[in-house]
Amino acid sequence: MPIVQGGMGIGISLSSLAGNVSKNGGLGVLSGVEMGCDYPEYKKDSKLANKRALEDHLKRAKEISGNRPIGINIMVALTQYEQIVKDAVQAGVDIIFAGAGLPLTLPELTKNSLTKIAPIISSRRVAKLILKHWWRHYKVAPDAIVLEGPLAGGHLGFKNEDLTPERLLEQPLPEMIPGVLEEIKPYEELVGRKIPLIAGGGITTADDVRKTLEAGADAVQIGSRFVATEECDAALAFKEAMVHAKQSDIEIIVSPAGLPGRAIHNPFLEEVSAGLRKPKSCPINCIKSCDYKTAPYCIGLALIAGKHGDLDNGYVFSGANAYQITEITTVEKLMNELMDI
Repeated sequence: MPIVQGGMGIGISLSSLAGNVSKNGGLGVLSGVEMGCDYPEYKKDSKLANKRALEDHLKRAKEISGNRPIGINIMVALTQYEQIVKDAVQAGVDIIFAGAGLPLTLPELTKNSLTKIAPIISSRRVAKLILKHWWRHYKVAPDAIVLEGPLAGGHLGFKNEDLTPERLLEQPLPEMIPGVLEEIKPYEELVGRKIPLIAGGGITTADDVRKTLEAGADAVQIGSRFVATEECDAALAFKEAMVHAKQSDIEIIVSPAGLPGRAIHNPFLEEVSAGLRKPKSCPINCIKSCDYKTAPYCIGLALIAGKHGDLDNGYVFSGANAYQITEITTVEKLMNELMDI
């Protein structure tokens, strides 16, 4: 099935979700952000815990899927980005998706390996920049490209002024696809192979899938719909927050990563807005651009709390159309529903 499950962190898409998506014919994707946060040794040695968790979750996802391909999403903004990429290659991840920043050195970090690489881009301009840089410096073209539009959940590669309701209406995902395909075409000719375009951001229904594929995408990337599945690795309270969200609850927030993000409004985010969640230290050191002295809150702790269902101390990232989700289903049923096109 032409469905790629978006990598969602912290701990939302681990081995259960990713393994079951691949088992049912899509491509399951682990999130590479603080994967070891539940491990006993995490507080003493987070790097070691994260490396072990990556290996464990990849192995388990492979077992669940029947040894089908499994990907991992690694944010360029992570402090340990390069090390996590190397660990993923060593562990045998099939494909790395890299966004939240420009993955300009990804070919260097994965050279002489069997791991495929796919940058996540937000526009034709960024596609052109990465394609040109990779070819000029490494004579490498991406194995795939993910175009993530402005309706996506989590961190967004857009400026706040591009995320107003008026601007969102002006840049629907299907209309963004042809321009990116034009940038890809010359590099397909250079390497003599197809470079699939995966498009995502706000895709919620089978009709969304159909329109995206008809616009020229080879596959779709879907995140929020997979949160509301029995197999998703998040706590039930996290999933229920998605199911119960109204359209008015979904908002753009300021992330300590330096990027706007889309999340579901809750009391924790109200406290953030009121300046009541200022961190006193940096216990996780997860993001390069985050300075706890100026950060509005500790995103690492907030997302770990959210994953565990502690929404008094955390929150839920979501896509713009998550309010359309009305129930928790299974991965198999969801994928059959999405492919009813």
